[in-house]
Amino acid sequence: QVRLVESGGGLVQAGGSLRLSCVYSGIFALKAMGWYRQAPGKQRELVATINNGGSTNYGDSVKGRLTISRDNAKNTVYLQMNSLRPEDTAVYYCHADRIIGSDYWGQGTQVTVSS
Repeated sequence: QVRLVESGGGLVQAGGSLRLSCVYSGIFALKAMGWYRQAPGKQRELVATINNGGSTNYGDSVKGRLTISRDNAKNTVYLQMNSLRPEDTAVYYCHADRIIGSDYWGQGTQVTVSS
């Protein structure tokens, strides 16, 4: 059974920090893990990805402030978010990209940044 379970979202003031976690299981042919976000009225957008080799990729709006990492022994991917801004407010989704077959998404976790 495939599972992606996010945690760590919440309410934080501008300039603050949060760390999101996503524990995943039951996924075969995994190529990369990532985080995406969707704000009200906007399309879902890339936040960051990390592949099996540890290479990372970031959306332009988060470079230098958000850091993705992965603990393969714990099947967990993290998103450290620093210097948060009100425009970072969104539902953050964990994503599993596979070499073959369909991708998987978590249920999402809400991040709200107050000004």
